[in-house]
Amino acid sequence: MTETRSIVIERDIAHPPEKIWRALTTPHLIEEWLMKNAFAPIAGHRFQLRADWGTVDCEVLAIEPGRALAYSWNAGDDATGLRSTVTWTLTPTPTGTRLRMEQSGFRKGQPHYYGGAMAGWPRMIDTIEAIAARPD
Repeated sequence: MTETRSIVIERDIAHPPEKIWRALTTPHLIEEWLMKNAFAPIAGHRFQLRADWGTVDCEVLAIEPGRALAYSWNAGDDATGLRSTVTWTLTPTPTGTRLRMEQSGFRKGQPHYYGGAMAGWPRMIDTIEAIAARPD
């Protein structure tokens, strides 16, 4: 079995789960914090994330509206590319939401993927928080 690493980020956000959920599942908002996409909040839905540098192939693996979302995140070729899963969990708190993001599946020998994700996810969550702060 291949040993893998994960990135986990937890943050308390002063907005209700429904505002965070909207940012995580609405295509035009996903484009603001991540990439262009054809996301649909339906288990089994396949979609791509698109940027100038290329694409990421994804599939919605699990969805519990307002609470949890997981999708595959497959970048690069099968032999050396990243085969991972991104899982979002939203837990209501007295002051808003505890947002937990985990990306699992980084293999040894993939420091560029791991380092990029370590640098990128906190910035993306900052943008999700800013989107949630907007009036509807």
